[in-house]
Amino acid sequence: MKVERHELETVIYEKDGPVARIILNRPEKANAQNSAMAWDVDNSLKDAEADYAIKVVLMKATGAGFCSGHDVASAMTFPEFVEAREAGHPWGGSDTLFLWPVLRLWEFPKPTVAAVHGYCLGGGTYFALLNDIVVAAEDAYFQMPLPQGAGLPGAETMVEPWVLMNFHQAYEYRYLSQTIDAHEAHRLGMVNRVVPRDHLDLSAETIALQIAQAPLSVLMGIKAGVKRAWETMGMRVHLQSQFHVMWQVGAAGDVAAWREETMKNGYGPHPRRVAAQRAEIAAQMARTSGKERQA
Repeated sequence: MKVERHELETVIYEKDGPVARIILNRPEKANAQNSAMAWDVDNSLKDAEADYAIKVVLMKATGAGFCSGHDVASAMTFPEFVEAREAGHPWGGSDTLFLWPVLRLWEFPKPTVAAVHGYCLGGGTYFALLNDIVVAAEDAYFQMPLPQGAGLPGAETMVEPWVLMNFHQAYEYRYLSQTIDAHEAHRLGMVNRVVPRDHLDLSAETIALQIAQAPLSVLMGIKAGVKRAWETMGMRVHLQSQFHVMWQVGAAGDVAAWREETMKNGYGPHPRRVAAQRAEIAAQMARTSGKERQA
């Protein structure tokens, strides 16, 4: 059977029998999410949903890692951001690009599988963790660096309370901007399996093809049942309400002062690096305080 392949601006979209592949393909920018990627993923999901031959969607990526999160360096030039800003609506562009596409992935009615390697950061974690099954390579790692690195409670939505189902772990992951490797992610229930890097594609493809052995109606029935159980706990409403919390927090006076102090102290604009620097400062302060208590 011939593979139907479409090379979009930031995504390779393939249809191969019962499996559709959405392959993030912006490796020169660490697969950072820009306006084009949000639409390429969204439109690929729309096509896969409408095609009755497709039973499973597999998300993966080219390059050194899965997704480095939002393309913050060019975000202010996204057409959706510019249009909203000119209309006096501060969060309109972010809502369009990074709230509703996340909800589409969450609400997608067919089974989804993610194959994750290397970095999976910030908003990129949603592309991975909102899939039904997540297979991680041993070199994969996950982080939401924005609380410690950019003065935000996270990206536009917050999936961790449902992904972890443990409020202690969810707080630690968010508060500390923890970096979690693949094996720890497996222990916490964030991913289903951890495999060697060179086995990642085969493992994910095998899972997708095994899922596709069942009738589409059965698969969609399972998806609807599990999803509705999560909806009963309010996940869809939470994802939307968290979006507005993020914007309110981002505009707070103490956050503005914190960011100004961050720049004065030479931390730089990269959230992951800032979070790492702050972790080291906290460790140094704790060691100094411990020595003083012992003196």
